[in-house]
Amino acid sequence: MYKRILVPLDGSKRAEVILPHVEALARSCRATVIFARVIEPEPILVATEPVYPQFEADSYRYKMNEAEVYLTAWCGEFREKGIEARSSICHGPIVENLIDMVEQEDIDLIALASHGRTGLSRVIFGSVTAGLLHHLDRPILVIRSLND
Repeated sequence: MYKRILVPLDGSKRAEVILPHVEALARSCRATVIFARVIEPEPILVATEPVYPQFEADSYRYKMNEAEVYLTAWCGEFREKGIEARSSICHGPIVENLIDMVEQEDIDLIALASHGRTGLSRVIFGSVTAGLLHHLDRPILVIRSLND
């Protein structure tokens, strides 16, 4: 049913609660798992839309390296279980980059954990899950992750 599953991860344990579900789906469908990390610069001021600074080169290299190590580890774990896996790292606005990945990779399913943010934090920063639901016509598996 699903051939390619996109799994956006931000490095948090809360985001990783989706992984047992992805593993089960990938096994049953013999799907390829594509782990994704979008490195988004921190907004420098809060307005109706976030304003982003230029990337600071050392910080950017550190974040890229950290993301590569993190995603490579998850790819390795899935491959050890017989599941084809690869990773993709990009930078910029999260939702827009994920939408681009979905289209470029012809993704069949997006699987992610929702942090369950509500109220002011959702208004200011937006919701990745809501953004994907609003802009995509592909199935999205969302698992609610409990707040710490």
